Amino acid sequence: MFHKPLRAALLGVCLSPMTAVAQPAAPAVQFDQALSQYRQMIDRSIQYLRVRGQARDGSFSGQAGVGPTALVVSGLLAVGVAPEDPMIKQAFEFLDANIQPDGGIYAPQSRHRNYETCIAIMAYHQANRDGRLDSVLAGAEKFVRGIQWDEDEGIQPSNMAYGGGGYDSQSRPDLSNTSFLIESLTSLGRGPDDEAIQKALIFVSRCQNLESQYNDSPHAAKVNDGGFFYTVAGGGESKAEPLPDGGLRSYGSMSYAGLKSMIYAGLTADDPRVRAATEFLRKNYDVDSNPGMGQQGLFYYYQTMAKALAAVGQDVLTDDRGHQHDWKSQLRSKLYSLQAKDGSWVNPTSRWMEGDPNLVTAYALLTLAQCPPAGK
Repeated sequence: MFHKPLRAALLGVCLSPMTAVAQPAAPAVQFDQALSQYRQMIDRSIQYLRVRGQARDGSFSGQAGVGPTALVVSGLLAVGVAPEDPMIKQAFEFLDANIQPDGGIYAPQSRHRNYETCIAIMAYHQANRDGRLDSVLAGAEKFVRGIQWDEDEGIQPSNMAYGGGGYDSQSRPDLSNTSFLIESLTSLGRGPDDEAIQKALIFVSRCQNLESQYNDSPHAAKVNDGGFFYTVAGGGESKAEPLPDGGLRSYGSMSYAGLKSMIYAGLTADDPRVRAATEFLRKNYDVDSNPGMGQQGLFYYYQTMAKALAAVGQDVLTDDRGHQHDWKSQLRSKLYSLQAKDGSWVNPTSRWMEGDPNLVTAYALLTLAQCPPAGK
């Protein structure tokens, strides 16, 4: 929703042009059932957040900082809840109280200042329908640009940390935070020619397991499967199981984060980085697990997957065996099967706070926002 969809064929999909023989429309009853389930999921989750999720101070899991509240707000706005809704207004009061003098939007003493501010930028941007939040967004944008790892921090392009974003100005950069940095700037209308986005692309390219002219990291050729790992900085790290030869294992959520970031940074289907990433994702297509991580980070994976494939601009993904996947329908069905009776979602595998129903429900809403049923 923040970009122009790629028109070239990606992910091994060969879709017919509009002038070709039309695909048969889904029967009306099938569409009605899908739409009913979709609305039911969203309505039940909104009710959960309204009645059980929000604290008196307007926050959602405020003990964990600004991030969960900003993610919930972004998810609610993305599925159509109005900025004037009392739940949204109260949540923004909590976020407003955490706007710092340096322009960042983060909890006092937070060690996640970049992450929290990037997420908040997206929430404020979605609610900024009349320009009244322009000054807040300008301050937040200046803040996240200021703590990107680049020349201002004495970091040169040859440094493996160059261009990345970390949790704050002290922690090493990683692909997750860098992808949020790129997404937040893109949400503000900053294009691929933006200097900060192009610097971030250097870091993203080095986090890819791909030997190419864009990757001079010591890890480039060790795995060479086109997927992505957590960070190339500080000697490199993957959150997946280590490989015996010292290579950094690629995994699903970071590979979709990498693909999404490359698309936002202006890369096209014929770029070798995009080709390699899409081939990895075709080989590892999965809606039941986070490839390489199992159930860990599953809902973060879902929302990253949905945003990346929406950015690609294709509704069908063909895996490496030739099987076609209506990924939107499959994600909707999976989330429908996983929603709790109270309307929330939670991951029994609780790594990365996915035991928190507020955070996980926000991820689910952000996923569903990219997966509405196709019209009749």
